[in-house]
Amino acid sequence: MSQAVGVAIVTFNSADTIGRCMRALAAQSRAPKRIVVVDSGSPQGPPQVDESWPPGVEIVPLAENVGFAAGNNRAFDRLRDCDWIALVNPDAYPEPDWLDTLLRAAVERSEFSFFASRLILADAPDRLDGVGDAYHTSGLMWRTGHGCPEADAFVTSREVFSPCAAAALYRADQLRQIGGFDERYFCYSEDVDLGFRLRLMGARCLYVADARVHHVGSASTGVGSDFSVYYGHRNLVWTFFKNMPGALLLVYLLPHLLLNLGTIVRFVLAGRARVILRAKRDAVLGLPAILNTRRALQASRVGSGSSLLAC
Repeated sequence: MSQAVGVAIVTFNSADTIGRCMRALAAQSRAPKRIVVVDSGSPQGPPQVDESWPPGVEIVPLAENVGFAAGNNRAFDRLRDCDWIALVNPDAYPEPDWLDTLLRAAVERSEFSFFASRLILADAPDRLDGVGDAYHTSGLMWRTGHGCPEADAFVTSREVFSPCAAAALYRADQLRQIGGFDERYFCYSEDVDLGFRLRLMGARCLYVADARVHHVGSASTGVGSDFSVYYGHRNLVWTFFKNMPGALLLVYLLPHLLLNLGTIVRFVLAGRARVILRAKRDAVLGLPAILNTRRALQASRVGSGSSLLAC
């Protein structure tokens, strides 16, 4: 497989971070073929290109905020001449050999077809932001390694469930085959859902320990905001019911229900009943459409259900 790489970036009021991100991409030892920046209806307007950016960046301004999932799909449509697609958040700053390291891993470890980066907290560089996303059988998902010491944790590459889409590499043909991100998610958990669907088709994800990226995280939406709580906890339910293979869904349904109940109680006691109840209400209201998607997805599944959750 050839090595033409396109970079997809979705921005929303990202003026404070996009410049550093672009300077990091301009410094890559292996330059991408193309970079597409989709601005998702930023009130402050799309980012302004300056001389520090890589040459030939394509800016795609959208009239409204369509979310991270749909914004990336718009970029994918413009990167059809690329064999690989790297996702980079505007608040993620790759080190100079990041892209080359991922591409070398793709060649050397051909049993894997999508790749996670070593994310380092930009504001606390002695700590990790994460080394890929983990998925529990109850439907709980989290960033593996978040908060661990950067110097000596997760220093060896290994298989993970899925990458954090803040900085990740995917085979373009597989993204096209599964239809990219599920745009109903809008934002949050869409990368875990994407990874789950790739695993259902037999793909595997490798965390590449030397592919280093400094990441702010939630620069546009805010850590723990009502926005992130709503989408994260609504989409958690959809991801479980859409992707969990049939036999495993029955086995793990009770833990999933208990997880949701415990989450509701925790947020109610914290005085945030309105946002968590709205998230779970809308998750249930959206389930008929999610279950329709599930039927086709599970019919084309490759391999045993247990192998999907083995990492």
